[in-house]
Amino acid sequence: MNYLTVDGIKLLLLQPDPTTTKGRRNLALLSLLYDTGARVSELIDLTPQCIRLNKPFTVIITGKGNKTRVVPLLEEQAAILKNYMNECSLLLPENMQHPLFANYWGEKLTRAGVSNIVNTHVKMAMLVNPTLIPEKISCHSLRHSRAMYLLQAGVNLVYIRDLLGHENIQTTEIYARADSKAKREAIEKAYTKVAPDVKVKPLWLGNEKLIDFLKSF
Repeated sequence: MNYLTVDGIKLLLLQPDPTTTKGRRNLALLSLLYDTGARVSELIDLTPQCIRLNKPFTVIITGKGNKTRVVPLLEEQAAILKNYMNECSLLLPENMQHPLFANYWGEKLTRAGVSNIVNTHVKMAMLVNPTLIPEKISCHSLRHSRAMYLLQAGVNLVYIRDLLGHENIQTTEIYARADSKAKREAIEKAYTKVAPDVKVKPLWLGNEKLIDFLKSF
């Protein structure tokens, strides 16, 4: 499972150019994709009416099987979205059904379009600090990154399941298993031998009956 650490996410979100309209849109998209743990298909179906910009800040996401879930937003995320939506006139009543993230023609972004945005900024981040960015990062990696961060922060698996929109807790448990594996590998990597060598004699030595038995073959 490929995912980004918190430092990796911070580096990724520094890549969009905040001085351009496109850069501000990409920042809003990337940060929302991470903050909500949404699938790409869920992200591109969002409209302004799905976003609540008054406390408590939330977004209504429609997932598999047309099931909806309400995901809380952090205040910082809400501020990024509000600035972006205000700039693009997405807070006007007549635009409530407009795609939240659109292309130059006003149509909702495609999966390929979102992937291109993610890949572009991943490559930029990798040039800045390749140690923070794994070689294979996809849109879904941001979803994994959010889940792993919440797990490592001590959030209950049930809450993570609800955030991600999983049908059952068994699907969510993959993150717990991945985290355990990562911890073990980190410990093994940092291992320094301190105990002396102990020569342990095989159990069969000194057992004459067993030796005689083996010799009879």
